[in-house]
Amino acid sequence: MKRRDLFAASLAAGIVGATRRGWAAMPEASAALGRTALHGTIPRLVPIRAHADQITDIKVCLRPFRPAGPRLEVEHVAGKTIVHNYGHGGSGWSLSWGSAHMAVGHAAATLERKVAVIGCGIIGLTSALTAQRAGFDVTIYTRDLLPHTRSVRANGSWTPDSRIALTQQAGPGFAKTWEQMARYSWQTYRDYLGLPGNPIDFRDNYTLSDTPLDAADHAPEQVDPAKGSFATTGAPQSSAEFATYASQISDIIPAAELLAGADNPFPVAYARRTPLMIYNFGAYGHLLLSEFYQAGGRIVIREFHSPSDLTDLPERVVINCPGYAARDLWNDKSLIPVRGQTSWLPPQPDALYAVEYRGAAMISKSDGVMIQGYDMNGLGEMDGVGNSFEHPDRAEAEKAIAIIGDLFARFQPRNG
Repeated sequence: MKRRDLFAASLAAGIVGATRRGWAAMPEASAALGRTALHGTIPRLVPIRAHADQITDIKVCLRPFRPAGPRLEVEHVAGKTIVHNYGHGGSGWSLSWGSAHMAVGHAAATLERKVAVIGCGIIGLTSALTAQRAGFDVTIYTRDLLPHTRSVRANGSWTPDSRIALTQQAGPGFAKTWEQMARYSWQTYRDYLGLPGNPIDFRDNYTLSDTPLDAADHAPEQVDPAKGSFATTGAPQSSAEFATYASQISDIIPAAELLAGADNPFPVAYARRTPLMIYNFGAYGHLLLSEFYQAGGRIVIREFHSPSDLTDLPERVVINCPGYAARDLWNDKSLIPVRGQTSWLPPQPDALYAVEYRGAAMISKSDGVMIQGYDMNGLGEMDGVGNSFEHPDRAEAEKAIAIIGDLFARFQPRNG
């Protein structure tokens, strides 16, 4: 059996069995296990130097959110078989390999040998690599290479159900699809651990709070009829509408540990530690592009303005991965922009960990210290929804850095 046939078969059989709020904290895991850290297991932490005058870059990403979840179906346009693979919200990096596996499964069913991939963001690039591994001859058509796409303006951490869908609009069937993508992606990322340059790595992520964490974790969220909902207004109106699927893969995700007393090194009353998978964009992006070229892949710089522009492509099968650009290219008005901004400070290799506090997040990575305000206004999952402003906001960056900076101004490193 050819590799392309294997992909089609595995898609048919299913792969069951591989929000920042959900994945940095994992409250259900910590509550179920009741785990607390053993005294002395917390490493000595070097304080993060977070100052606005050290900003090296500010990046803005428009996450491509679709209320019904990613578009993964097949259609026939301009004489081509189009396999759609876009609309992953804030979960593109996390679900990329699983989503690519499904898309390539659809392509394999055509029995064609050549495949075009539209887009070179993380979804496009992993789709191209997955197609190569299935035996396809692949050409990527893109306006920008990976380092210049919206993908690398993200924060680069494992958030597989971050604004991935709305519960009602996605329906109960999407949960299984999501689980297949998440498990397959998680397993694939494990193959990239331990490589030179640490393209994929883990960080201890510390979720900090001035009030009990359990109270925030288990506070019931309900749709407010007075505000309406997506069904009545055409746009989500509350965090309660967003789907969460964390519990479906809690068997493979490291559990959180509650920190108390001497095990809590931070100047806050409540803390929790969770191992968090991260992506070092420079090393990981370079590795993926190198793999693609080494396998004989080709990249053609080209911009598309409408589906009819695909007519003259030599390939008859197209895996379509344009991200948020699909809103215009495919006239997919179901796509809702979700603005996210990250600011970057110089790398601090002696302090490789992550922190969340008062709506701001920090991840110390090999390519810099990333600081993001993900919920500084108390909006929860609604933060940035519907906002298509793609220019950096210096004031927003400084506000997030100030939160992290103030935390570490009060931080007293442990001795011994």
